[in-house]
Amino acid sequence: MKKKDIKILLVDDEQDILEIVGYNLAQEGYQIITAVNGKEAVQKAKKELPHLIIMDVMMPEMDGMEACEHIRKIPELSNVIVTFLTARSEDYSQVAGFEAGADDYIAKPIKPKVLVSKVKALLRRLKEEDAKSDVLTVGNIEVNREEYKIIQDGKEIVLPRKEFELFYLLASKPGKVFKREEILDKVWGNEVVVGGRTIDVHIRKLREKIGDDLFKTIKGVGYKIEI
Repeated sequence: MKKKDIKILLVDDEQDILEIVGYNLAQEGYQIITAVNGKEAVQKAKKELPHLIIMDVMMPEMDGMEACEHIRKIPELSNVIVTFLTARSEDYSQVAGFEAGADDYIAKPIKPKVLVSKVKALLRRLKEEDAKSDVLTVGNIEVNREEYKIIQDGKEIVLPRKEFELFYLLASKPGKVFKREEILDKVWGNEVVVGGRTIDVHIRKLREKIGDDLFKTIKGVGYKIEI
């Protein structure tokens, strides 16, 4: 996918942030769309179907966390990459962000060049996904990477992007014990800095959604991470 075809939705109630970040990303050749609050972000995301959403947390009308939760419930936006760009850098805020469905969490202030590099790292996943096999079959489970769908006995299970990628990784090698570093590298990318707690949050949410029986099917006798 060429840069000119990639849409990035910037969401922030501070106009200078929209202008600075938007300018630097536009210089890279991306299509830039902006919104000034979470409510507008959800509306524009539905209309524009962006590939990446960069969103502040603290905003009027609807904050970033709530907006992210709304976006994750929209089927046609299930594949969108969402990252928070916020001054809230506390651990609990980051955990809340991932709970809401974010793929990454970037703390302000950040230099424009560093942000551009992080955006490139996030968008690199689009290319990596194009190169991967579209369908993976494990027993009665079919994992469709192109449509981000999991089918079991004809029943569809829809997961947010990060949970899907985590599921795909585990299903690609049933029974394997994964190291945390390997999961972070394969699912989040080695240029994106996240903590080990992020894995725990996504594993818990994944088990809640797909159930222990299905989880045990892909992991043989259960899930395990090597510390």
